[in-house]
Amino acid sequence: MEAVKGFDIDAPRWDQSTFMGRLKHFFNITDCRTALLPDSRLDEAKVLVESCRAGSVPPGTTEEQLHYAKKLYDSAFHPDTGDRMNLIGRMSFQVPGGMAITGFMLQFYRTVPAVVFWQWVNQSFNALVNYTNRNAASPITPKQIGVAYVTATSTALATAVGLNLYTKKAPPLVARWVPFAAVAAANCVNIPMMRQQEILHGIAVTDEDGNKLGHSRKAAVKGITQVVISRVTMAAPGMIILPIIMQRLEKHRFMQKITFLHGPLQVMMVGVFLIFMVPAACSLFPQRCSMAVSKLEPELRESIISQYGEQISHVYFNKGL
Repeated sequence: MEAVKGFDIDAPRWDQSTFMGRLKHFFNITDCRTALLPDSRLDEAKVLVESCRAGSVPPGTTEEQLHYAKKLYDSAFHPDTGDRMNLIGRMSFQVPGGMAITGFMLQFYRTVPAVVFWQWVNQSFNALVNYTNRNAASPITPKQIGVAYVTATSTALATAVGLNLYTKKAPPLVARWVPFAAVAAANCVNIPMMRQQEILHGIAVTDEDGNKLGHSRKAAVKGITQVVISRVTMAAPGMIILPIIMQRLEKHRFMQKITFLHGPLQVMMVGVFLIFMVPAACSLFPQRCSMAVSKLEPELRESIISQYGEQISHVYFNKGL
C-alpha cells in the first residue's frame, strides 16, 4: 500500500494518553534489534523521516516503510536535537547492556571488591544513559557531568558496601537484595544530578502546538521525579524476584554442579525481565509531560496569563527518559 499523500509521520501511531498505547510505542522503539543496525541505515531512516516532514515522500514509499523509518528514527535520534545518540545510551540498548551488568551484579554480590567493581560499571552505564536521554534544551557542562557521575557512583558504592557489611549476619536472601538497594539509591542521585541545569534554571515549556512559553523549575522537578520512578521500576522485578529464584535453585544438586553457569544464567533471566520491563517502565508516564498553568511558578504563570489570558490551561514539556 502506497503512503497516503500528506501522511503525518509525527502523529503518534498509538494513543499516547493511555498506558497501553505508550507500551506499544516503547515496545516498538526499545526493540534491541535496532541497536545492531549500522549508522548508514539509521541515517537513511532519518532522511526519509525529514523528507516526509517536508512533504516530499519518495514515489512508491509505503506507509509501512514510513512507520519503520520513524521507529528507527525514534530509537536512535534525540527528540530535542535530532542528533544521533551514542549506541550505549539508547533505550534500545537497555536490554543487552542492562542484562549483562545486572546479571553480574546479582551474581557477584558476596565480596566487597566485586560489589565495588560492578556498581562502578553500572553507574558508568547509567550516567551515559541519563546524559544521552536528558532534555537537550538544558545544556550541562563537563564539570557538572563529572560531579554528577562521582556523586552517584559514591552513593551507589556507599549503599552497596555499607549494606553488604551490615547484612553479613542477615539471611542470605537479604544480602542478594543489596544490589537493588544500591541501584535505587544511586538513581535517586544520578538522574537529578545529571539534569541539575533543568532543576536550577527550569525546563522549556510550550503550549499544545509547541510554541515556547518559558522555563519552569517545577515542571523540571515533576519530569525528573517521573524518570527516577520509571528507572527504579525498570530494575525492580529482575533484581527482587530473580534472587528469590536463584536462592531456591541453588539448593538443588544439579545447580551446585554448574556454579560456573550461574552468572550467564542470571544474565539471561535478567534479559527476560528487561525485555518487558524496559518498555513497561518507560510507559508509566507520557514522555510529553503536561502541567497545569496554575501549578507553575508565579512569575511564569502571570506571564502566560498576561499574554494569553485563559486560553492556555496546561503547558507541555519533554520529560526525557
